Amino acid sequence: MSRIDDLIAEHCPGGVPFRQLANLGHRNAGTSITAAKMKAIQVKAGGQVRVFAGGQTIADVAENSIPAKDIIRDPSIIVKSRGHIGFSYYERPFTHKAELWSYTLTDPAIDQKFVYYYLLTKVDELQEVARATSVKLPQLGIRDTDTLKIPVPPLEVQREIVKILDTFTELEAELEAELEAELEARKRQYAYYRDSLLSFPEAGGGVRWVPMGELGEFVRGNGIQKSDLMNEGTPAIHYGQVHTHYGIWADETKSFVGDALAPKLRKAHPGDLVIATTSEDDAAVGKAVAWVGNEDTVVSGDAYIYRHSLDPKYVAYFFQTNDFQSQKKRGITGTKVRRISGDALSKILIPFPDRAHQERISSILDKFDALVNDLSAGLPAELNARRQQYEYYRNKLLTFEEAVP
Repeated sequence: MSRIDDLIAEHCPGGVPFRQLANLGHRNAGTSITAAKMKAIQVKAGGQVRVFAGGQTIADVAENSIPAKDIIRDPSIIVKSRGHIGFSYYERPFTHKAELWSYTLTDPAIDQKFVYYYLLTKVDELQEVARATSVKLPQLGIRDTDTLKIPVPPLEVQREIVKILDTFTELEAELEAELEAELEARKRQYAYYRDSLLSFPEAGGGVRWVPMGELGEFVRGNGIQKSDLMNEGTPAIHYGQVHTHYGIWADETKSFVGDALAPKLRKAHPGDLVIATTSEDDAAVGKAVAWVGNEDTVVSGDAYIYRHSLDPKYVAYFFQTNDFQSQKKRGITGTKVRRISGDALSKILIPFPDRAHQERISSILDKFDALVNDLSAGLPAELNARRQQYEYYRNKLLTFEEAVP
Protein backbone atom coordinates (compact mmCIF):
# COMPACT_ATOMS: atom_id res chain seq x y z
CA MET A 1 0.00 0.00 0.00
CA SER A 2 2.91 2.40 0.67
CA ARG A 3 3.77 2.55 -3.06
CA ILE A 4 0.22 3.63 -3.86
CA ASP A 5 0.14 6.09 -0.96
CA ASP A 6 3.42 7.62 -2.13
CA LEU A 7 2.15 8.02 -5.70
CA ILE A 8 -1.11 9.63 -4.54
CA ALA A 9 0.77 11.96 -2.20
CA GLU A 10 3.08 12.95 -5.05
CA HIS A 11 0.59 13.33 -7.91
CA CYS A 12 -2.78 14.14 -6.31
CA PRO A 13 -2.39 15.34 -2.70
CA GLY A 14 -5.66 17.27 -2.95
CA GLY A 15 -7.74 14.33 -4.17
CA VAL A 16 -8.52 12.97 -7.63
CA PRO A 17 -11.07 14.06 -10.25
CA PHE A 18 -14.19 11.92 -10.79
CA ARG A 19 -15.89 11.54 -14.19
CA GLN A 20 -19.07 9.82 -15.33
CA LEU A 21 -18.59 6.37 -16.84
CA ALA A 22 -20.46 7.28 -20.04
CA ASN A 23 -17.89 10.00 -20.78
CA LEU A 24 -14.90 7.64 -20.71
CA GLY A 25 -15.66 5.74 -23.93
CA HIS A 26 -18.68 4.30 -25.72
CA ARG A 27 -21.50 1.95 -24.79
CA ASN A 28 -22.17 -1.23 -26.83
CA ALA A 29 -25.67 -2.54 -27.51
CA GLY A 30 -25.12 -6.30 -28.00
CA THR A 31 -27.17 -8.68 -30.16
CA SER A 32 -30.68 -10.11 -30.32
CA ILE A 33 -30.44 -13.74 -29.23
CA THR A 34 -32.54 -16.07 -27.12
CA ALA A 35 -31.34 -18.44 -24.42
CA ALA A 36 -32.51 -21.34 -26.61
CA LYS A 37 -30.43 -20.15 -29.56
CA MET A 38 -27.39 -19.58 -27.31
CA LYS A 39 -27.65 -23.20 -26.25
CA ALA A 40 -28.24 -24.43 -29.80
CA ILE A 41 -25.19 -22.71 -31.34
CA GLN A 42 -22.76 -23.29 -28.47
CA VAL A 43 -19.70 -25.31 -29.43
CA LYS A 44 -17.78 -27.54 -27.03
CA ALA A 45 -14.39 -26.23 -28.07
CA GLY A 46 -13.01 -23.65 -30.44
CA GLY A 47 -15.81 -21.10 -30.17
CA GLN A 48 -14.30 -17.80 -31.31
CA VAL A 49 -16.94 -15.48 -29.82
CA ARG A 50 -18.26 -15.48 -26.27
CA VAL A 51 -21.91 -14.54 -25.69
CA PHE A 52 -22.81 -13.15 -22.26
CA ALA A 53 -26.33 -13.43 -20.85
CA GLY A 54 -27.75 -12.65 -17.41
CA GLY A 55 -26.12 -13.94 -14.24
CA GLN A 56 -23.24 -16.33 -14.89
CA THR A 57 -24.61 -17.62 -18.21
CA ILE A 58 -22.22 -17.63 -21.16
CA ALA A 59 -21.85 -19.51 -24.44
CA ASP A 60 -18.82 -19.80 -26.73
CA VAL A 61 -20.00 -19.85 -30.33
CA ALA A 62 -18.66 -19.81 -33.86
CA GLU A 63 -17.97 -16.34 -35.24
CA ASN A 64 -20.25 -16.82 -38.24
CA SER A 65 -23.23 -17.53 -35.96
CA ILE A 66 -23.36 -13.88 -34.78
CA PRO A 67 -23.93 -10.85 -37.03
CA ALA A 68 -20.54 -9.22 -37.65
CA LYS A 69 -21.86 -5.80 -36.63
CA ASP A 70 -22.75 -7.14 -33.16
CA ILE A 71 -19.30 -8.57 -32.34
CA ILE A 72 -17.21 -6.40 -30.02
CA ARG A 73 -13.50 -6.92 -30.61
CA ASP A 74 -11.90 -4.54 -28.12
CA PRO A 75 -11.41 -5.26 -24.40
CA SER A 76 -14.58 -4.14 -22.64
CA ILE A 77 -16.60 -4.19 -19.43
CA ILE A 78 -19.91 -6.08 -19.57
CA VAL A 79 -22.75 -4.96 -17.29
CA LYS A 80 -24.84 -7.80 -15.79
CA SER A 81 -28.00 -5.75 -15.37
CA ARG A 82 -30.79 -8.24 -14.56
CA GLY A 83 -31.29 -10.50 -11.55
CA HIS A 84 -27.66 -11.05 -10.59
CA ILE A 85 -26.06 -7.59 -10.80
CA GLY A 86 -22.37 -7.50 -11.61
CA PHE A 87 -19.60 -6.84 -14.13
CA SER A 88 -17.30 -8.93 -16.32
CA TYR A 89 -14.10 -7.87 -18.05
CA TYR A 90 -13.30 -9.58 -21.35
CA GLU A 91 -10.46 -9.06 -23.80
CA ARG A 92 -11.36 -11.40 -26.69
CA PRO A 93 -14.17 -11.01 -29.28
CA PHE A 94 -17.57 -11.18 -27.61
CA THR A 95 -21.16 -10.00 -27.63
CA HIS A 96 -24.06 -10.10 -25.19
CA LYS A 97 -27.83 -10.30 -25.17
CA ALA A 98 -29.54 -7.10 -26.22
CA GLU A 99 -30.96 -6.41 -22.75
CA LEU A 100 -27.40 -6.11 -21.42
CA TRP A 101 -24.82 -3.51 -22.36
CA SER A 102 -21.08 -3.02 -22.19
CA TYR A 103 -18.49 -0.24 -22.20
CA THR A 104 -15.36 0.07 -24.29
CA LEU A 105 -13.28 2.80 -22.64
CA THR A 106 -11.10 4.79 -25.01
CA ASP A 107 -10.09 7.83 -22.98
CA PRO A 108 -6.25 7.90 -22.89
CA ALA A 109 -6.32 8.94 -19.22
CA ILE A 110 -8.03 5.66 -18.27
CA ASP A 111 -6.81 2.14 -17.66
CA GLN A 112 -9.92 0.11 -18.47
CA LYS A 113 -9.15 -2.70 -16.07
CA PHE A 114 -8.76 -0.16 -13.27
CA VAL A 115 -12.33 0.97 -13.98
CA TYR A 116 -13.52 -2.66 -13.97
CA TYR A 117 -12.00 -3.24 -10.54
CA TYR A 118 -13.55 -0.01 -9.29
CA LEU A 119 -16.98 -1.05 -10.59
CA LEU A 120 -16.76 -4.29 -8.60
CA THR A 121 -16.80 -2.14 -5.44
CA LYS A 122 -20.19 -0.75 -6.54
CA VAL A 123 -22.00 -4.06 -7.02
CA ASP A 124 -23.79 -4.08 -3.63
CA GLU A 125 -24.90 -0.47 -4.10
CA LEU A 126 -26.21 -1.20 -7.60
CA GLN A 127 -27.99 -4.33 -6.39
CA GLU A 128 -29.97 -2.14 -4.00
CA VAL A 129 -30.75 0.32 -6.82
CA ALA A 130 -31.97 -2.58 -8.98
CA ARG A 131 -34.22 -3.91 -6.21
CA ALA A 132 -35.67 -0.48 -5.46
CA THR A 133 -36.56 0.31 -9.07
CA SER A 134 -37.86 -3.11 -10.21
CA VAL A 135 -41.14 -4.76 -9.22
CA LYS A 136 -40.14 -8.38 -9.90
CA LEU A 137 -36.65 -9.18 -11.21
CA PRO A 138 -34.02 -6.70 -9.94
CA GLN A 139 -32.91 -4.71 -12.98
CA LEU A 140 -30.66 -1.75 -13.72
CA GLY A 141 -31.27 0.94 -16.30
CA ILE A 142 -28.58 2.31 -18.60
CA ARG A 143 -28.62 5.61 -16.73
CA ASP A 144 -27.72 3.79 -13.49
CA THR A 145 -24.30 2.92 -14.91
CA ASP A 146 -23.83 5.80 -17.36
CA THR A 147 -23.91 8.28 -14.48
CA LEU A 148 -21.60 6.36 -12.14
CA LYS A 149 -18.75 8.60 -11.03
CA ILE A 150 -15.35 7.02 -11.62
CA PRO A 151 -12.16 8.25 -9.90
CA VAL A 152 -9.43 9.20 -12.37
CA PRO A 153 -6.07 9.24 -10.58
CA PRO A 154 -2.89 9.47 -12.68
CA LEU A 155 -2.33 6.50 -15.00
CA GLU A 156 0.72 5.46 -12.99
CA VAL A 157 -1.51 5.05 -9.93
CA GLN A 158 -4.19 3.17 -11.90
CA ARG A 159 -1.67 0.74 -13.38
CA GLU A 160 -0.02 0.08 -10.03
CA ILE A 161 -3.43 -0.74 -8.51
CA VAL A 162 -4.29 -3.02 -11.44
CA LYS A 163 -0.97 -4.82 -11.01
CA ILE A 164 -1.66 -5.40 -7.31
CA LEU A 165 -5.25 -6.52 -7.85
CA ASP A 166 -4.30 -8.82 -10.73
CA THR A 167 -1.87 -10.53 -8.35
CA PHE A 168 -4.48 -10.65 -5.58
CA THR A 169 -7.04 -12.08 -8.00
CA GLU A 170 -4.67 -14.79 -9.22
CA LEU A 171 -3.72 -15.80 -5.68
CA GLU A 172 -7.36 -15.66 -4.60
CA ALA A 173 -8.36 -17.92 -7.49
CA GLU A 174 -5.67 -20.45 -6.55
CA LEU A 175 -6.68 -20.44 -2.89
CA GLU A 176 -10.38 -20.72 -3.72
CA ALA A 177 -9.69 -23.59 -6.11
CA GLU A 178 -7.81 -25.44 -3.36
CA LEU A 179 -10.53 -24.81 -0.79
CA GLU A 180 -13.33 -25.70 -3.20
CA ALA A 181 -11.55 -28.94 -4.10
CA GLU A 182 -11.22 -29.74 -0.39
CA LEU A 183 -14.85 -28.83 0.19
CA GLU A 184 -15.97 -31.03 -2.70
CA ALA A 185 -13.95 -33.92 -1.25
CA ARG A 186 -15.59 -33.35 2.14
CA LYS A 187 -19.04 -33.35 0.50
CA ARG A 188 -18.33 -36.67 -1.19
CA GLN A 189 -17.05 -38.06 2.11
CA TYR A 190 -20.17 -36.77 3.88
CA ALA A 191 -22.46 -38.33 1.26
CA TYR A 192 -20.63 -41.65 1.61
CA TYR A 193 -21.00 -41.73 5.41
CA ARG A 194 -24.60 -40.54 5.23
CA ASP A 195 -25.57 -43.28 2.79
CA SER A 196 -23.61 -45.86 4.80
CA LEU A 197 -25.30 -44.89 8.06
CA LEU A 198 -28.73 -45.03 6.40
CA SER A 199 -28.22 -48.29 4.51
CA PHE A 200 -29.57 -51.28 6.46
CA PRO A 201 -29.62 -54.75 4.88
CA GLU A 202 -32.85 -56.60 5.62
CA ALA A 203 -31.22 -60.00 5.39
CA GLY A 204 -29.66 -61.53 8.48
CA GLY A 205 -31.78 -59.77 11.10
CA GLY A 206 -31.16 -56.26 9.84
CA VAL A 207 -33.46 -53.27 10.18
CA ARG A 208 -36.80 -53.51 8.39
CA TRP A 209 -37.59 -51.23 5.44
CA VAL A 210 -41.17 -49.97 5.70
CA PRO A 211 -43.36 -47.97 3.29
CA MET A 212 -43.48 -44.37 4.50
CA GLY A 213 -47.25 -44.44 4.26
CA GLU A 214 -47.35 -47.05 7.04
CA LEU A 215 -45.33 -44.83 9.38
CA GLY A 216 -47.17 -41.57 8.78
CA GLU A 217 -49.47 -39.62 6.48
CA PHE A 218 -48.90 -37.12 3.66
CA VAL A 219 -50.98 -33.95 3.82
CA ARG A 220 -50.87 -31.52 0.90
CA GLY A 221 -50.16 -27.86 1.63
CA ASN A 222 -52.44 -25.20 0.19
CA GLY A 223 -53.17 -21.63 -0.71
CA ILE A 224 -50.04 -19.50 -0.21
CA GLN A 225 -49.01 -17.18 -3.02
CA LYS A 226 -45.67 -15.36 -2.94
CA SER A 227 -47.65 -12.13 -2.60
CA ASP A 228 -49.06 -13.46 0.72
CA LEU A 229 -45.62 -13.71 2.33
CA MET A 230 -44.80 -11.10 4.96
CA ASN A 231 -42.07 -10.24 7.47
CA GLU A 232 -44.24 -10.99 10.49
CA GLY A 233 -47.38 -12.89 11.43
CA THR A 234 -47.91 -16.67 11.37
CA PRO A 235 -44.83 -18.74 10.39
CA ALA A 236 -45.02 -19.96 6.79
CA ILE A 237 -42.96 -22.18 4.47
CA HIS A 238 -43.39 -21.71 0.71
CA TYR A 239 -42.34 -24.68 -1.41
CA GLY A 240 -39.91 -22.50 -3.40
CA GLN A 241 -38.05 -21.65 -0.20
CA VAL A 242 -37.49 -25.36 0.48
CA HIS A 243 -35.43 -25.33 -2.73
CA THR A 244 -33.62 -22.02 -2.19
CA HIS A 245 -33.43 -21.24 1.53
CA TYR A 246 -33.75 -24.21 3.87
CA GLY A 247 -31.29 -26.97 4.67
CA ILE A 248 -31.91 -30.26 6.47
CA TRP A 249 -33.93 -28.72 9.30
CA ALA A 250 -35.36 -25.39 10.42
CA ASP A 251 -36.59 -24.01 13.74
CA GLU A 252 -37.71 -20.64 12.37
CA THR A 253 -39.20 -19.57 9.07
CA LYS A 254 -37.94 -17.09 6.52
CA SER A 255 -41.47 -15.76 5.92
CA PHE A 256 -44.89 -15.34 7.51
CA VAL A 257 -48.50 -14.87 6.46
CA GLY A 258 -51.20 -12.65 7.91
CA ASP A 259 -53.13 -13.97 10.89
CA ALA A 260 -56.40 -13.66 8.94
CA LEU A 261 -55.17 -16.02 6.19
CA ALA A 262 -53.47 -18.56 8.47
CA PRO A 263 -56.61 -20.39 9.74
CA LYS A 264 -57.48 -21.34 6.13
CA LEU A 265 -54.15 -23.06 5.55
CA ARG A 266 -52.79 -26.49 6.39
CA LYS A 267 -50.06 -26.60 8.99
CA ALA A 268 -46.93 -28.58 9.74
CA HIS A 269 -46.54 -29.43 13.42
CA PRO A 270 -43.16 -29.50 15.16
CA GLY A 271 -41.42 -32.70 14.02
CA ASP A 272 -43.19 -32.88 10.64
CA LEU A 273 -41.36 -32.92 7.32
CA VAL A 274 -42.12 -30.29 4.64
CA ILE A 275 -41.47 -31.67 1.15
CA ALA A 276 -41.27 -29.60 -2.06
CA THR A 277 -42.93 -31.81 -4.67
CA THR A 278 -42.38 -29.85 -7.91
CA SER A 279 -39.32 -28.68 -9.82
CA GLU A 280 -37.98 -28.49 -13.36
CA ASP A 281 -35.09 -30.66 -12.14
CA ASP A 282 -35.67 -34.29 -11.11
CA ALA A 283 -32.90 -34.10 -8.54
CA ALA A 284 -34.74 -31.32 -6.68
CA VAL A 285 -38.14 -33.03 -6.67
CA GLY A 286 -38.81 -34.24 -3.13
CA LYS A 287 -36.34 -31.91 -1.41
CA ALA A 288 -37.35 -31.84 2.25
CA VAL A 289 -36.82 -29.86 5.45
CA ALA A 290 -37.60 -31.08 8.95
CA TRP A 291 -39.66 -28.50 10.83
CA VAL A 292 -38.38 -28.47 14.43
CA GLY A 293 -39.70 -25.09 15.57
CA ASN A 294 -41.77 -24.58 18.71
CA GLU A 295 -45.06 -23.82 16.90
CA ASP A 296 -46.99 -24.82 13.81
CA THR A 297 -46.09 -23.37 10.42
CA VAL A 298 -48.44 -23.08 7.45
CA VAL A 299 -47.30 -24.73 4.21
CA SER A 300 -47.96 -23.74 0.59
CA GLY A 301 -49.27 -25.81 -2.27
CA ASP A 302 -46.76 -27.81 -4.35
CA ALA A 303 -45.56 -29.18 -1.01
CA TYR A 304 -46.56 -32.05 1.25
CA ILE A 305 -46.46 -32.29 5.02
CA TYR A 306 -45.31 -35.68 6.28
CA ARG A 307 -46.71 -36.40 9.76
CA HIS A 308 -44.97 -39.29 11.46
CA SER A 309 -43.47 -40.57 14.72
CA LEU A 310 -39.88 -40.89 13.46
CA ASP A 311 -36.99 -38.64 14.41
CA PRO A 312 -37.60 -35.67 12.04
CA LYS A 313 -33.96 -35.08 11.11
CA TYR A 314 -33.49 -38.80 10.48
CA VAL A 315 -36.24 -38.67 7.84
CA ALA A 316 -34.84 -35.49 6.28
CA TYR A 317 -31.39 -37.06 6.00
CA PHE A 318 -32.91 -40.17 4.42
CA PHE A 319 -34.43 -37.94 1.72
CA GLN A 320 -30.88 -37.04 0.64
CA THR A 321 -29.66 -40.61 0.19
CA ASN A 322 -29.15 -42.50 -3.04
CA ASP A 323 -31.73 -45.04 -1.81
CA PHE A 324 -34.42 -42.35 -1.64
CA GLN A 325 -33.36 -40.76 -4.94
CA SER A 326 -33.50 -44.06 -6.81
CA GLN A 327 -36.91 -44.97 -5.36
CA LYS A 328 -38.51 -41.58 -6.03
CA LYS A 329 -37.66 -41.73 -9.75
CA ARG A 330 -40.43 -44.27 -10.25
CA GLY A 331 -43.01 -41.79 -8.95
CA ILE A 332 -42.00 -38.61 -10.81
CA THR A 333 -44.43 -37.43 -13.48
CA GLY A 334 -44.84 -34.42 -15.79
CA THR A 335 -42.90 -32.95 -18.69
CA LYS A 336 -41.45 -29.48 -18.19
CA VAL A 337 -42.60 -29.26 -14.57
CA ARG A 338 -41.73 -32.47 -12.77
CA ARG A 339 -43.68 -33.55 -9.68
CA ILE A 340 -44.27 -36.36 -7.25
CA SER A 341 -47.52 -37.12 -5.45
CA GLY A 342 -48.18 -37.97 -1.83
CA ASP A 343 -49.33 -41.41 -2.97
CA ALA A 344 -45.99 -42.06 -4.69
CA LEU A 345 -44.09 -40.83 -1.64
CA SER A 346 -46.10 -43.10 0.64
CA LYS A 347 -44.81 -46.18 -1.24
CA ILE A 348 -41.13 -45.31 -0.75
CA LEU A 349 -39.41 -47.68 1.68
CA ILE A 350 -37.48 -46.18 4.60
CA PRO A 351 -35.25 -48.09 7.05
CA PHE A 352 -36.97 -48.31 10.44
CA PRO A 353 -34.52 -48.78 13.34
CA ASP A 354 -35.57 -47.95 16.90
CA ARG A 355 -35.92 -44.27 17.85
CA ALA A 356 -32.64 -44.16 19.81
CA HIS A 357 -30.76 -45.44 16.75
CA GLN A 358 -32.45 -42.83 14.55
CA GLU A 359 -31.40 -40.06 16.92
CA ARG A 360 -27.78 -41.29 17.05
CA ILE A 361 -27.61 -41.19 13.24
CA SER A 362 -29.11 -37.68 13.18
CA SER A 363 -26.58 -36.47 15.74
CA ILE A 364 -23.63 -37.81 13.73
CA LEU A 365 -24.93 -36.37 10.46
CA ASP A 366 -25.64 -32.98 12.07
CA LYS A 367 -21.92 -32.66 12.77
CA PHE A 368 -20.97 -33.59 9.20
CA ASP A 369 -23.61 -31.24 7.80
CA ALA A 370 -22.33 -28.31 9.88
CA LEU A 371 -18.75 -28.93 8.78
CA VAL A 372 -19.67 -29.03 5.10
CA ASN A 373 -22.51 -26.54 4.78
CA ASP A 374 -22.61 -24.06 7.65
CA LEU A 375 -20.85 -20.78 6.85
CA SER A 376 -20.10 -20.35 10.56
CA ALA A 377 -17.94 -23.49 10.66
CA GLY A 378 -15.49 -25.48 8.63
CA LEU A 379 -14.25 -24.97 5.10
CA PRO A 380 -17.13 -22.80 3.81
CA ALA A 381 -16.30 -20.25 6.52
CA GLU A 382 -12.66 -20.21 5.46
CA LEU A 383 -13.67 -19.78 1.82
CA ASN A 384 -16.01 -16.93 2.75
CA ALA A 385 -13.30 -15.31 4.87
CA ARG A 386 -10.87 -15.38 1.93
CA ARG A 387 -13.42 -13.62 -0.29
CA GLN A 388 -14.16 -10.99 2.35
CA GLN A 389 -10.45 -10.37 2.86
CA TYR A 390 -9.94 -9.87 -0.89
CA GLU A 391 -12.90 -7.50 -1.11
CA TYR A 392 -11.63 -5.51 1.88
CA TYR A 393 -8.20 -4.89 0.31
CA ARG A 394 -9.70 -4.20 -3.12
CA ASN A 395 -12.09 -1.62 -1.69
CA LYS A 396 -9.33 -0.02 0.34
CA LEU A 397 -7.13 0.33 -2.73
CA LEU A 398 -9.98 1.86 -4.71
CA THR A 399 -11.17 4.46 -2.20
CA PHE A 400 -10.23 7.99 -3.25
CA GLU A 401 -10.92 11.46 -1.97
CA GLU A 402 -12.58 13.54 -4.67
CA ALA A 403 -10.73 16.71 -5.61
CA VAL A 404 -12.58 19.95 -5.03
CA PRO A 405 -13.07 21.72 -8.42
